[in-house]
Amino acid sequence: MSTTDPIRLERRAGQRFEALTPLAVHFEQRLIPGFTQNLSARGIFFYAAVALPEGSLIELTFTMPSEITLGESMPVRCRGRVLRVTSPQINQRNGVAVRLLSYEYLPTGDDGSALQFLRTSGESPAFTYPSR
Repeated sequence: MSTTDPIRLERRAGQRFEALTPLAVHFEQRLIPGFTQNLSARGIFFYAAVALPEGSLIELTFTMPSEITLGESMPVRCRGRVLRVTSPQINQRNGVAVRLLSYEYLPTGDDGSALQFLRTSGESPAFTYPSR
């Protein structure tokens, strides 16, 4: 590292886990599809086609991975506040960092599978995973 490189202070309190998982963002009576990049018990970073205003309160539904639940992967509904939004590069989506304020586990179906909580509509752009 050269002397001109900025020193960045790590502000995360919990361990982050890489997770490429679909999610639904509920904001101002709209459903916005997206996908996670990483998450922890206190925060999440995801990509969406819409730039959400910093400071706004949103609701997210997705499957919390077993690394965080310390058990089985579970569908959850979270409420959080948008901390920052990164501008997309060409042909990419907006990156959104959110502090999770609360979350609740959602019920599973009779067969043990998670109830479907991601809905699609004609207004939403098609959901695609990024290439790795």
